[in-house]
Amino acid sequence: MLASQIHTDRMTKEQIHKLLYNNMDDDGKQGDCIFVFGSRNAVTYRVPKAVELYKQGRANKILFTGGVFNTPEARTMKSSAIQAGVSEKDIIIETRSKHTKENVLAALFVLDRAIGLHRIKRLLVVTTNYHMRRCLLTLQTYMPHWIEYSICSVDDQVTRADNWWLHEIGTKRVRKEINGLVKYIRQGQINDFEC
Repeated sequence: MLASQIHTDRMTKEQIHKLLYNNMDDDGKQGDCIFVFGSRNAVTYRVPKAVELYKQGRANKILFTGGVFNTPEARTMKSSAIQAGVSEKDIIIETRSKHTKENVLAALFVLDRAIGLHRIKRLLVVTTNYHMRRCLLTLQTYMPHWIEYSICSVDDQVTRADNWWLHEIGTKRVRKEINGLVKYIRQGQINDFEC
């Protein structure tokens, strides 16, 4: 079944799990840059993962995206990464985007200027696991077709694959994500996929 054909109000826990969490494992490959999607809690969950990948040598550049707050989250993430030992010269930031699609669109120009899109073969994608499907589809929709992706998800406390339905906040976040994902696919903003 295509994701665009899903009736989100009648989805079971198993269907939600399949849509958001299935086949979203890290392949362990090296890339040209670590692409970190911004969020309110990115410093807590996403920056440590990006720093870990960087220190493992899986990519020698990190791109932090996001400009939602008075101090854009990309700047806050950059400061946190530098404190954790990442060289400032290896950090790229994008500070104008307000949501996932804009993270990707604004990153196109930033990556092209910093690295050259023609040189990028693989991006390591960092976001929370329940948000990863939408991020991956958005990247696949708007980034050049030759770029491949390694999924480097992180868990937060209440939206893990093994507990989101046990917490009111987790359930609310996951349901909102499902509704948004299907809505964007139906609108043609991101590519549909078989789930």
